[in-house]
Amino acid sequence: MVKGRKIGFGITGSHCTYDQVFPILEILVEREADVIPVVSFTVQKTDTRFGEAQRHLERFEAITGHKPVTTIEAAEKFGPANPVDCMVVAPLTGNSLSKLANAITDTPVLMATKATLRNQGPVVLAISTNDALGLNGTNLMRLMATKGIFFVPFGQDQPFSKPNSLVAKMDFLPDTIEAALQMKQFQPVITTY
Repeated sequence: MVKGRKIGFGITGSHCTYDQVFPILEILVEREADVIPVVSFTVQKTDTRFGEAQRHLERFEAITGHKPVTTIEAAEKFGPANPVDCMVVAPLTGNSLSKLANAITDTPVLMATKATLRNQGPVVLAISTNDALGLNGTNLMRLMATKGIFFVPFGQDQPFSKPNSLVAKMDFLPDTIEAALQMKQFQPVITTY
């Protein structure tokens, strides 16, 4: 189903999740999707114990064959000028989740997502946030109730040490994209981790 489809793939600053995201990018490319990476400013600039920003950018390009979209201006073209069949954000941090829920588009990933929603295209979100069951709970529910937005199944990754944390199960990302392309939510959305 993803064969020949143009998939925008937004990456935000949950650096500890990238090792789960890279294999999914490879699967999508193997299934002959045209995957275009879009990265937030945090991804572009922040070196962490999980790797250097420049190396992440190089790896995204090596896997997809596309230079990552790094500016709001370039991401805006995902609107009517150069639409994608589906926009994915994986991982989606709590910060980006709250901005998206409140219509703030101050990063390339958020602009590409907004442009896809404007086109009435499907958006797939894979959350990775320590506060989804805290202050960000209302934002999560707002997005879950938004037409055209679909979630990768998620659960509490560390319910006792981080009781407000929710993380998507990235293994379900390809199936969620397939369902979203048919404007359906892959089920179940809430799962054990």
